[in-house]
Amino acid sequence: MPVVTIKLAGTLSRDQKKKIAEEITDTLERHALKPKRYTYIAFEELPDENWAIAGQLLDEDDD
Repeated sequence: MPVVTIKLAGTLSRDQKKKIAEEITDTLERHALKPKRYTYIAFEELPDENWAIAGQLLDEDDD
């Protein structure tokens, strides 16, 4: 049973999540031969203050 977790800074709309989930599920069905009903997808949306790149939190200015 595939379990896919998508972590991202910020948020997606419900429609964006639906389209992404459909495409990932279809891809796993085609390439991994996993039935759609076995694929679980979780979206983890986190505030920018919880992500850092190159030592800088995403909610900080570049100044």
